[in-house]
Amino acid sequence: MTSIEPSYSRAGLAVRWMVLAFALFLIGTNSFIIAGVLPQIARDLRVPATDVGYTITVYSILVAVLAPAVAVLLPRLSRTVLMTAGLAAFAVGVVVAALAPDFAVFTAGRVIASLGGAAVVPTATAAGASITPPARRGQAIAVVGIGFTAASAVGAPLGTAIASVSTWRVPMLGVAALTLVIGAALALVVRRVPLGEPITLTRRFAILRDGRILLPLATTLLVAAGFNLVFIFSSAVTGQTGVVLAVLLLIYGVFGIVGNTVSGPLTDRFGSRRVGTAFMALEIVALAAIAVVGHSVVGLAVAFVVWGVSAFASVIPIQHRLLAVDPRTASVAISWFSTALYVGIAVAPIVGAVALSTGESALIPVGGAILTVLGLAAFLTGYIVRRGHAVTAAQETLAVDAAERV
Repeated sequence: MTSIEPSYSRAGLAVRWMVLAFALFLIGTNSFIIAGVLPQIARDLRVPATDVGYTITVYSILVAVLAPAVAVLLPRLSRTVLMTAGLAAFAVGVVVAALAPDFAVFTAGRVIASLGGAAVVPTATAAGASITPPARRGQAIAVVGIGFTAASAVGAPLGTAIASVSTWRVPMLGVAALTLVIGAALALVVRRVPLGEPITLTRRFAILRDGRILLPLATTLLVAAGFNLVFIFSSAVTGQTGVVLAVLLLIYGVFGIVGNTVSGPLTDRFGSRRVGTAFMALEIVALAAIAVVGHSVVGLAVAFVVWGVSAFASVIPIQHRLLAVDPRTASVAISWFSTALYVGIAVAPIVGAVALSTGESALIPVGGAILTVLGLAAFLTGYIVRRGHAVTAAQETLAVDAAERV
């Protein structure tokens, strides 16, 4: 790091964590809310539901590509300025999408919002960790990350409920208004965030030669694809809409907060390998159960409890692992995490559309379970990669940096 970590009191840290978490909550809500109002948007804009789903792919690919570009091109820009500007761009994009008269303008709004998301998502996660003492970074990741969990716990079901008594445009405009408020709060309280060393594009790609980095990133992509495959098409999977779907999403999200809350302290105490393995295995069981119970509301409610706990609890150990491999490149690794996460989200609508074309909605949770199994295999393999490979990658990174300075 090129700056000394700020010395914050516990209360001060908690406030900053929560502001960052709320920023991620709003960005996550903009994505997750579509799962509950997908049919409404499709009817209003006169396009197939799968086309609306593909805007999630477009949004996610852009964030995946732009997030590392922001880190390379703006390494010295204040993290506070970067996040505040990102939230402003995000709010503009959401407003454009919410007021869109047709599908083309709706898509354009999603593209604008992706610019803001690319600036905020990796930066907020890294900022939360960098202002926190090393012994509490697992907790910091969990608290900041709870924003995404709360987006599905509160944002998606609340947005679905609001849309059911008004229109899908109302909750989206609410997200935009709240984004402006949290942007102002962030500018005031999240300041003096340490800047990492400038990272060249070549060095950014060089760390991917370390299997201890690459394999957890593969885990992120696969687990995110499996989770979003089921979440985005939750209406088709459950056979429910409106209030019932909102309740199921609420159950899933509330217990997701529970999983997110316990995962940080558990990871700090027992390590990322044990905790990550346990929760990913539990998620596989939950997704398989969703396929088995069919459209039984009671069965789905139970399965959604287990799915909520495990889905979000499994993300923390993956991030913790990436941060722990090499502190010198932790900021680079966590930015790649955001890229892998959004690539996984981008893949989900494509896989879901293929599954739905067969007429068998049960294939969606089965596909989610298979993707999670593959993610768990990659995660565990990352711990048995020979250190020699990692040393070679580190040496190559240093050599690349030296060559670029000549």
